Amino acid sequence: MPDGPDTNAAFWKTDEGISLWKSSAGDQERRRAEQRRLMADLLPFADDEPFLFVDLGAGMGAAARTVLDRYPAAEAILADFSPQMMDEGTRELAPYAGRYRYVEFDLSHGEWPAAIPASVAAVISSLCVHHLPDERKRQLFGGIFARLAPGGWYLNYDPVTTEDPVVEAAWLRASDRRDPGAAEKRANRTPEQQAHWENHIRYIIPLEPQVGFLHEAGFEAVDVYWKELDYVIYGGRRPVA
Repeated sequence: MPDGPDTNAAFWKTDEGISLWKSSAGDQERRRAEQRRLMADLLPFADDEPFLFVDLGAGMGAAARTVLDRYPAAEAILADFSPQMMDEGTRELAPYAGRYRYVEFDLSHGEWPAAIPASVAAVISSLCVHHLPDERKRQLFGGIFARLAPGGWYLNYDPVTTEDPVVEAAWLRASDRRDPGAAEKRANRTPEQQAHWENHIRYIIPLEPQVGFLHEAGFEAVDVYWKELDYVIYGGRRPVA
């Protein structure tokens, strides 16, 4: 873990940070579109079934929009803590007016806001849980379980790490072959860029303990529903009874 304080939260509350993120967001979201569609397809609802779901760490709403597209009668609560991201998301979500609302929620600490109902049909999260320390991950999964209706599902799309250096090298090798410029960018990071990267990954952990946190919280049907190198979709459901 890097020395010094965690600056991830502060990054997402600055205009400079959001501008930097947006500069590559378009390409990244196109690459993630298939995974977001899979998350939507994993939810157990009929095509025209009305239901309410929560998108935690929703950012600009890319994951929520995919679910709303897949299920035209669904409604969403998008939870985020960055005013800048919520402002950007409101513009992106204009075609979905009346089907969503933003709620301010800092996943890193604090109680769940009253604006999130005590019982929802599903919860999703995408590329945010890895920012949380292990104990907070465990607490968050417990809170999600408590707010799911019986039979409700939770799905998370996130990066993981490995403690096996041979596996890590294989992941990096394959990734670099897909992006020939990645190795050069990595080798030529400025000290500021390197510090930002090290801070960004400080709380990323292997897959197995996170699956364990879901079991501890009480989820059933826990599985890794998709995996490619260091990115995964895992989740489970609250038992029906």
